[in-house]
Amino acid sequence: MNCPYCRNADSRVVDSRVADDGVSIRRRRQCTSCTRRFTTIETASLSVLKQSGAVEPFSRNKVINGVRKACQGRPVTDHDLAILAQEVEEAVRTSGAAEISAHQVGLAILEPLSRLDEVAYLRFASVYHNFQSLQDFETAMQKLREQRSSSPKGTQRPLSAE
Repeated sequence: MNCPYCRNADSRVVDSRVADDGVSIRRRRQCTSCTRRFTTIETASLSVLKQSGAVEPFSRNKVINGVRKACQGRPVTDHDLAILAQEVEEAVRTSGAAEISAHQVGLAILEPLSRLDEVAYLRFASVYHNFQSLQDFETAMQKLREQRSSSPKGTQRPLSAE
């Protein structure tokens, strides 16, 4: 790590603390040349392998933008989407892999989205699973009904109209 003040490549760690709910480490460093202190944040990298074969860093913003289209016109706030993206990132990080497929990211989106808004879930799932017929929608709606009836009351966001 180069010192931001004198560009010296050597520094020593003075203090380390866990940050962002354990996702990153905040390190306080001191330059061995100019003795000034600076802070670094270290996170484990998580890459997404796309169907095209390209690899790119995981991005909560890409999750939010993808889900936002499905939530258009629904009572879902930006805060709701940020929480969903955090849940998705936590889910894919728990796999322990440094590289995860885009398909696995999509699967990680489905469950929290079904809890957030069932209509948005159906929209997202119809594209993600490439629904071809009304039967595909009916099957997905039946699964949602079964989940709703088997989940304890209060764990799902109430629907505005059924």
